Amino acid sequence: MKINIKRIDKTLPLPKYETSGSVGFDLICRESAEIAPHSIVLIPANVIVETPPGYMLMVCSRSSTPRKFGLMVPQGVGIVDNDYCGEEDELQIQVYNFTDSVVTVERGSRIAQAIFVRVDTAEWNEIEQMSTASRGGFGSTDP
Repeated sequence: MKINIKRIDKTLPLPKYETSGSVGFDLICRESAEIAPHSIVLIPANVIVETPPGYMLMVCSRSSTPRKFGLMVPQGVGIVDNDYCGEEDELQIQVYNFTDSVVTVERGSRIAQAIFVRVDTAEWNEIEQMSTASRGGFGSTDP
């Protein structure tokens, strides 16, 4: 799949898949950032990506980011729509500092990864009653 991408700062490398089996490509922080304890910050990721129709781009924390930096993606994952690709639409990495200390992320650090995911759009067919019996409430399959 060929993807159009624009770097904001061309002195930083393009994102890359680190191994032949990598599903996600690493995003690089364009600017150093200091994140105060228990706060949320957006860190620019240096790229604008034209996600193809029928796909979304999912931004996730790298598995090492919580352990190495004390940061996590506050909403779990970031969903980037395929029409978010204009000249001002640089990807941003939203992070939450869950520690009691200031966390510094240096320019060029890899703290997030992105994955192309196929998606479809639903056409709603509103009905009055579901055809399947309820299986139980929220968390009902836990013992």
